[in-house]
This record gives sequence, C-alpha cells and structure tokens, in this order.
Amino acid sequence: MVPVSLIQKLEQVADLIRLHPRTAVAVAATGSLAVLLVSWVSLDRSKPSHAGDRPSLMDLLEQVESGKDIKSPPAVDHPRAPRSRSWTSPLAKQCTGIDSALRSRLKALQRSSDVWRTTVHIHSTNFGERFSKDAYGTPLDPSPRVVVMHETVYSLTSAINTFQTPHPFDEDQVSYHTLVGLDGSVVDIVDPLKRAYGAGNSAFLGEWAVTNPRLLGSLNNFALHVSLETPESGANDASQHTGYTSRQYDALAVVLSDWINRFKLPPAAITTHRHVDLGGERGDPRSFNWASLQYRLAALGDLCVS
Repeated sequence: MVPVSLIQKLEQVADLIRLHPRTAVAVAATGSLAVLLVSWVSLDRSKPSHAGDRPSLMDLLEQVESGKDIKSPPAVDHPRAPRSRSWTSPLAKQCTGIDSALRSRLKALQRSSDVWRTTVHIHSTNFGERFSKDAYGTPLDPSPRVVVMHETVYSLTSAINTFQTPHPFDEDQVSYHTLVGLDGSVVDIVDPLKRAYGAGNSAFLGEWAVTNPRLLGSLNNFALHVSLETPESGANDASQHTGYTSRQYDALAVVLSDWINRFKLPPAAITTHRHVDLGGERGDPRSFNWASLQYRLAALGDLCVS
C-alpha cells in the first residue's frame, strides 16, 4: 500500500507541473543529463580505457544538446587472413621418361572406374554449400582451387561411420570429398561442388574464408579434400607408419587427375593437411611418397605443364 504522505506529495508535484510547464521540462532535461553524466562516469571507472572504442564526454554533451542519438561503438572487423606460408610443390614438370606400362594400367583404371569407385551418402550436418559471401558479407570465390591430402588414421569403415553420424555443432563436423582405400577402392563422400569439412583453422598461401563468426577461418570453402586409408601400423599418433599401397597411389592419381582437368588446377595446388593447418596439430598424410605420385601423374600427362 502507498503511504498517504507520498500520495499528497505526488499531487503537489502534479499541480506545480500544470502551473509551470516550461520549468518542469527544464528540470526534467537537467535530470536526464545528470543521469547520463553519472552513468558515463560510472562506466569510466568500472572499465579500462579503450581510446576510440566509445564516444568522449564532450561528444555525449554535444549529442544531448543537439538532440542526436548517442553513437554505438564501431562494429568489430572480421579476423585478418593469416600471413602467407610459402608452398613449394614436390611435384615437378615432367614430359619425358614416362613408363608406358604404368600409363596403360592407369588409363585402364580410368575406364573401369565403375568397378572400384562407389558413392556413399553421409549425414547432412557434415557437409554444406560453398559460400559466395563470408560471415561479414564480403564476396568470396568458392571455386575449388586447392587439393588437400589427408589420412584416415583408422579404417575406411570407421571414417564413413563418423561422417554418417549427425554432428549439429560446427566444431564437430567433419568429412572429405573422397576416400581412397588400401585396396585401391575409392569412395566418393561429398560432391566436389559442395563444401566438405576436411580442415579446421587453415589457410593456403595466406587465403582462408571466415564463414562462421564464432570460429577462425579455413580453406574448406575453396578446397577439395581427399583422404588415404591409413595402414594398421598408423593407428596411433606416431610421426610415421609403413606407408600406402601401390594400389592406393594408382587410385589417388586417377582421382587427382580428374580434379586437375575438371577444375583446371595446376599440380602445385596439391598440398597436405600438415601444410595448411594453422594450429600446428596435423601431420597427415604421414609417410607420404611424393615420388610415387609424381610417376603416376606424369604417366597420365598431368605434369607436362608450364
């Protein structure tokens, strides 16, 4: 219940406002300004100084006097792209010294891809569309222009099961466009025109795309990801293992040749997860033999380029 004395005082204030309206307005304005100044001083004492992050006291006074709205602090700019890390491709130009038997084998493999190449559908949370704009509205070029090679660490089946498991949180989502088994079988997981989540915080030649404002950028928006099944000796975090099979290198070369020709990629655009990872935590594909890939891509005619 409101005390009678308070009700009487409120009635007296109302009578004064009716008799002296201009004075009441001035008092109200003065009171508002006082509240503003007290709030500003309190904020100034409670927070460290950030020059340029908020308006000065004089700015506040001028805006109150002119009737303008108080400006909000400027929006935070999106994270800058990382410093460019140079990449020297181990793949060299080669137009001669081609192994004709190897060339015949790989060409036959290309023609019979329906035998050793299959497609498996995964959960929709583990892949997406390529973005034409980043999280801040800046235009992006989503066309594939780098190939990142990985390894599965465990079996092909284990990797596929992971991709088919729903992952509603961006931090947990994972996939590759294509998997290459130890026996030379190839499993296509994500359409190359779509975005696979093969790398986290990553960049290639200083380029990344920030598509989630809560996370640092990655190259997934313009990358193709292929992963080699790891041999049993590599089911650990050791720095190396027994390596990949001849059949794997055959199938990998055919997959890469298809992408090189389809997307007009230079061989130098083929790199590793180890190189693009900005966190320094990835070392795959371990024990990779670049010479084995060199011979095969040369046999397919993909290294005779200027």
